Amino acid sequence: MDLRKLKTLIDLVSDSNVSELEITEAEGKVRIVKGVNGGAPVPTYAPAVSNPAPAPLAPAAPVAAAPAEAPAAETSELHAVKSPMVGTFYRSSSPGAKPFVEVGDMVKAGDTICIIEAMKILNEIEADKSGKVVQIMCENGQAVEYGQALLMVE
Repeated sequence: MDLRKLKTLIDLVSDSNVSELEITEAEGKVRIVKGVNGGAPVPTYAPAVSNPAPAPLAPAAPVAAAPAEAPAAETSELHAVKSPMVGTFYRSSSPGAKPFVEVGDMVKAGDTICIIEAMKILNEIEADKSGKVVQIMCENGQAVEYGQALLMVE
C-alpha cells in the first residue's frame, strides 16, 4: 500500500469519530485502530494470501481431561486486562521508577496500570475492573499485540 495513502487514512481516523478502520486490497490488509483517550491510530498489516495451503493434519494425541479442567476453573474467576493497541509494554513511567502495579496490589477501575508506547507516543493504560492484581502477564519492554492480556485481576 502506498505510504501517502496510509498516512491519509491514519489522519482521517485521527480526526473522526471512527475508532477502527480495516481495508483489504490486492497488496494486503490494513487495520487502523484509534488509541485510548484519543491517542494516535495504530496501523497493523497483514499480507494478502490468495490461496493458503491447508495445514497438514497431525495425529491426535490422547488428552488427559482432569488436569486440563483445573487451570480453566482457576482462570474463570480472573479478569484479563487486555491491551487496547499494538506497542511496547512498560510497567513504570521511566526506567528505574517504581512500577505502577505489583502482584498483590489492589487496583480500581480507572487506575493507571502500565504504559504502552506506540508510534513514539506513551499511552497510559487504565484498569477496566477493580480488584487484586494476581499476575502480570508481560515483561517490561516486551512487544504486545492488540487484545493481549497484560495482567490478571481477581
